[in-house]
Amino acid sequence: MNSPDTIHPERTARSKMRQLNIQTFKIKLLLLLTLLSVTPCMYANSWIRPPGDIDIFGQIQTITVSRAETLLDVARRYDIGQDEMMLANPDVDRWLPEDGAKVVLPLRFIIPQAERAGLVINLPEMRLYYFPEPTKGQKSEIITHPVSIGRMDWNTPLGKTTVVRKQKNPTWIPPQSLRKEAIDDGRPPLPGIVPAGPDNPLGGYALYLGLSGYLIHGTNKPLGVGMRVTHGCMRLYPEDIEKLFNAIPTGTPVQIVNQPIKLGWLGDLLYIELHPPLEEENVTAHDFEQEVHQVISEFLDKTASRKVQNIRIDQQALESAIQARNGIPTLISRDD
Repeated sequence: MNSPDTIHPERTARSKMRQLNIQTFKIKLLLLLTLLSVTPCMYANSWIRPPGDIDIFGQIQTITVSRAETLLDVARRYDIGQDEMMLANPDVDRWLPEDGAKVVLPLRFIIPQAERAGLVINLPEMRLYYFPEPTKGQKSEIITHPVSIGRMDWNTPLGKTTVVRKQKNPTWIPPQSLRKEAIDDGRPPLPGIVPAGPDNPLGGYALYLGLSGYLIHGTNKPLGVGMRVTHGCMRLYPEDIEKLFNAIPTGTPVQIVNQPIKLGWLGDLLYIELHPPLEEENVTAHDFEQEVHQVISEFLDKTASRKVQNIRIDQQALESAIQARNGIPTLISRDD
């Protein structure tokens, strides 16, 4: 009896070629993931910038913690904001984690849909991305840090601006609105000027934006980084703002965006990263789900020039991502 290979040689050849292509793609993808997860020693949370048709970088990690440190201590050690740490670890006590508790470090990111230049700040994500100009002979990088943003009643504005000046050891002149707020709340009145030092809420470094009254700066209260606690400015951990201050030149463009729904390609694989929308938008769970489907449709139309045809969405994976909204990129495309 003839074997199937003898009866249908062309079909067998096509099948083997398809399997070979799949294996080749998987090998390339593994190499790409390895490349994108390498952190150069020169800068904390500095990564090799992916090519223009790749939207994901970084790597999710899981570590074991003990009661010797809080979850917020762990967050700062790995340059993660408080809210994003809690979203990734909803069952871990932030103040007294159990000995041996497994903690997820959400250190994989989809790049926001914005021009990959200068600073990009995504408010729902409470995270900053910096695309420095590469020097000759140096690989392009992407740098990311958690930030605090404005409270619901003191929104951080959206739009494009620039870094107009930089100041080390800045003084702080509380605006009249904050001085009035302190009096209305029954707190001690704010001084007319706060000199540089440990009591200065701007910390040791400040980047002044073209949006009058708005800054990117350090803080004397690092536990609040990655939360909505400011009066509109953006705060970073002291160690992060120092490095950014030294790296960012005056005139650097700044884009402030509102993207709780992020989509991105990794080869032919489609990922989604979801964050809770800003509270003041009053988005219901149903509305958010509808918006997710709309954004997916628009994103696929926008990237139709890619060599991805008849892509199928894994509805179960998508539903799980919508329910979690934990800021972790999730694969939602199917290869069958």
